Amino acid sequence: MKATFGAGCFWCVEDIFRTTPGVKSTSVGYGGGHTKNPTYEQVCTDDTGHAELVQVEFDPSVIPYEKLLDVFWGSHDPTQLNRQGPDIGTQYRSVIFCHDSDQERVAQESKERLDASGKFGKKIVTQIQPAPEFYQAEEYHQKYYVKCGISR
Repeated sequence: MKATFGAGCFWCVEDIFRTTPGVKSTSVGYGGGHTKNPTYEQVCTDDTGHAELVQVEFDPSVIPYEKLLDVFWGSHDPTQLNRQGPDIGTQYRSVIFCHDSDQERVAQESKERLDASGKFGKKIVTQIQPAPEFYQAEEYHQKYYVKCGISR
């Protein structure tokens, strides 16, 4: 099964999901915008409408979608609108792109529970939308932390 998340710069988010048990593979890319086949340079202008994304292929018998959502919520600050830390722009927005109605329902319920808990002290601004076309990022972005020898 697939899951697609935007939670700021895709390098760190990809590494978190890549090392999660039950995740078979990860790919970083772009989606949710209006430019066909965008490049990293185009997405960085904040003019394409695309978010930096991580697409996760997972085994639901090992890690259910609900647990992937827990990883997502724990990987960034979902109360920051169109930014994560020093990275500012719509390409860094917090977004869950759902591949079917079950994912949409579970994501919405998860967001509502977390918001009601007050854990973040502010309202969660994460968008929940149907999965758009996913444009894979350039090869040098794939498993970036591994390629650079960065460990968390």
